[in-house]
Amino acid sequence: MKHRDGAMHVDTSRRRYTAADGSTTVYERHLLRRSFRDQDGRPQKETLANLSMLPSGAVEALRKALSGTVLVDADEVFEIERALPHGDVAAVHAMASKLGVKKILGPDCRERDLAYALILSRVVRPKSKLSTVGWWDDTTLGQDLNVAGASTDEVYAAMDWLLERQDGIEAALARRHLRPGGVAMFDLSSSWLEGRCCELAAFGYSRDGKRGRKQIEYGLLTDVEGRPVAIRLCAGNTSDTKAFKEAVTIVREKFGLDRMVMVGDRGMITEARVKELRELDGMDWVTALRAPAIAALACDDGPLQMSLFDTQNFAEITHPDYPGERLICCRNPVLADERARKRGELVQATVRDLDKIVARVGKGRLRGRDDIGIAVGKIINKRKVAKHFVLEIGDDTFGYRLDEEKITAEASLDGIYVIRTSLAEETLGSGGVVASYKSLASVERDFRIIKVDDLDLRPVFHYLGGRVRAHVLLCMLASYVVWHLRDALAELTFTDERIPHRDDPIEPARRSDSAKRKDAVKHTPDGLPVRSFRNLIEHLRTLNRETVNFAGQRLEKITMPTPTQRRVFELLDVPIPMTLVGG
Repeated sequence: MKHRDGAMHVDTSRRRYTAADGSTTVYERHLLRRSFRDQDGRPQKETLANLSMLPSGAVEALRKALSGTVLVDADEVFEIERALPHGDVAAVHAMASKLGVKKILGPDCRERDLAYALILSRVVRPKSKLSTVGWWDDTTLGQDLNVAGASTDEVYAAMDWLLERQDGIEAALARRHLRPGGVAMFDLSSSWLEGRCCELAAFGYSRDGKRGRKQIEYGLLTDVEGRPVAIRLCAGNTSDTKAFKEAVTIVREKFGLDRMVMVGDRGMITEARVKELRELDGMDWVTALRAPAIAALACDDGPLQMSLFDTQNFAEITHPDYPGERLICCRNPVLADERARKRGELVQATVRDLDKIVARVGKGRLRGRDDIGIAVGKIINKRKVAKHFVLEIGDDTFGYRLDEEKITAEASLDGIYVIRTSLAEETLGSGGVVASYKSLASVERDFRIIKVDDLDLRPVFHYLGGRVRAHVLLCMLASYVVWHLRDALAELTFTDERIPHRDDPIEPARRSDSAKRKDAVKHTPDGLPVRSFRNLIEHLRTLNRETVNFAGQRLEKITMPTPTQRRVFELLDVPIPMTLVGG
């Protein structure tokens, strides 16, 4: 490089140093030099200083200063004005955009933007509406969707707007995922409410175990793979059968599907509901029989005999009490062992408690038929095993014995369940019917996502019935996004990506070898850490968008993504967006 006369510069060269012991070290030598010409006009260099002992950063700074670059104090001209969490909302927005959620919600308006923001917020940070409105100021979601600073009144108005569009939204999802003659899954769950003012709140069977708390019930309709399609809210004391009847109405009248296969559990599709479905042309069903009906089939001359399971775990029978239906009898050995174990433990625990009552009566500490009966009732009803005991209660005596005949009769049916369906054999074989019924587990998974794992629907803090309905609808739409996110990001979570095929549909589900490896080593084959879905969302939250002020110029930068964060957006097939635009 040529230097002008009188100019100073830094020369760098690689040198080799040989020690007395013969070892060799290679190092860089930095010399501060001045270029000039001698009296004869020949170029010369003068060494002014040896800079080799200076830190490399200092040498580079001097080199730039001598070349004319203006160096400034970074603290004076460089300032990070603000850093907002971005990665989590960016990933959820990317998936919602691919699904066309905004288009499904309705035309472009302020209410739609707020409803869309509420759905994304429910996926990322499921909190109360008041908390969510405040949080929008602290994330790029509020800034980019123009909802930062929104009032709670605006949010409630958006919820009212969304509720008015519920039928259209669910019809759009049904067109995507339900087809004429296809399978629809339906199940019912419940959640408790805070306060006492909601007209939908009522005492009923609590699936959350919250005794003494008023609740609401809601039925979820999904496709066979568990994608949420529709949800309906009911009063807290609504029966399963009534909720199922409304689901059938939705499918036929709201979605225009007059040929469908409805799958529900034995408490949902009862004998009365089956009679109603018979009268609806094109409606088929898959459900299961209750224990008394199974016992009737297994009587001495009944068609359900243990010899059916000598070579396989399921067999098909017919019975005059079920005209036009196929009955698939199934025996699950694993379930049989579990029920036997559980019954034995419950009976033994009850025996120990009853022995204490016997001792109290024998010592005269408990007297009177009524008092003894109350004490005994608390014990045998606690574990719901009264049917297995024969009790003898006198004024001053108490005794009991196990009803071995009933225990043996019940044990003979351990692990046995019977699925009933109106579908013809050529439409769906026995194995397919069993698999369809067991697919109800996907609806249960959706309920876990909505209630506990991801979306935290409960408890409900709204008082107006319409607001509660809108809240549940928001959670269902958020669950729709989560379903697809979990599927897309399965590689980075503990989700099994390659569920093994089961030749026998009765066999318990097994995890694939690749899933077991993830469970064991907690890393993907590429060395990325495996997380739960919720922890993965929290990790994405550390990807910030920073507003930087440099010498009076404002610019925005995304922080350097971690390998996991980069892989998330690769799996979503989108670049990491700077802003939440489009969709």
